[in-house]
Amino acid sequence: MKTDIKTPLAFRRYPSTTALQCFETAARHLSFTNAAQEMHMTQSAISKQVAQLEEMLNLSLFYRTPHRISLTPAGKTYYLEVLEILKHIEAATTSLMSNSDNSEVLKIVSHPTFCSRWLMPALNGFGTANPLINLTIKELAGPFFSEDQNVDVAFLYGDGIWSAMESIKLFDEYNVAVCHPDYLTDKAVCMGDIGNIDNCTLLQLSSRPSAWYEYFRLQDIRIDGTFVGPRFDTFHTTIAAALLGYGIALVPLRLVAPELQSGALVTAWRYASKGRGAYYMSYPLAMGNSHKIKVIVEWISAYLAKSKEPTPDLDFIL
Repeated sequence: MKTDIKTPLAFRRYPSTTALQCFETAARHLSFTNAAQEMHMTQSAISKQVAQLEEMLNLSLFYRTPHRISLTPAGKTYYLEVLEILKHIEAATTSLMSNSDNSEVLKIVSHPTFCSRWLMPALNGFGTANPLINLTIKELAGPFFSEDQNVDVAFLYGDGIWSAMESIKLFDEYNVAVCHPDYLTDKAVCMGDIGNIDNCTLLQLSSRPSAWYEYFRLQDIRIDGTFVGPRFDTFHTTIAAALLGYGIALVPLRLVAPELQSGALVTAWRYASKGRGAYYMSYPLAMGNSHKIKVIVEWISAYLAKSKEPTPDLDFIL
């Protein structure tokens, strides 16, 4: 097969889905025989589909020996790209088949911890009350509104100002220092002796490297080592580490209210620091009049109005 001369694909000349599926399966198994079994095709049919794909691309995707096949460098790159393409096709097909003609899909994104600990309880019952709106929820650390994102509503933390977006403030953020009840054995330390933390481990959040420094600075307390400690990507993992007794976590009060009320976690110090930002529900300005946006805005507003939320005075947990 000639591979030294590269010619572009003819206009609208794309590989068939069958050829891509055959290639992906063979690449995953590194076997035409196993690919044939999975695809319910003959081995020769799989081999022919792959050969035709290579002919179209004018390059080799596999190294072939009498006893095995392996991916070429180009084949490895193409495999990863084809895998994503097939996943998108499957997701789009499944979504279309699962929705009725009169239904709408509401695509939501949220920070992972906020999604599991606040948004999921807030959306409880939404599907039953709105059967013609199907939720698709994705957890992302961000960015949520880059050009390649297809999003209807995002639940964000920040200043509420995002280009071409309408933002509705949900609530401010108050951060508390929490740990396992057995972590601090000296009750004097737990109840306010902040200066005595030499033996304490401060759990760190990667996206907020200065959080502990700000927490102590707001109390006019100078402590060394506020940047030192195990570092985690999400509040979810930070909270999990605190529950296991790894150290003290600085997390939003709303995200740990259940653990504080149950006693699974306790506050190390009686202070809640106000965050620099707040939590918002945001959607594109162009979608402001759409039915599904109006429904979700009304639902979240009603949930906030009726739900009993923790207050930063900490009286309910201390």
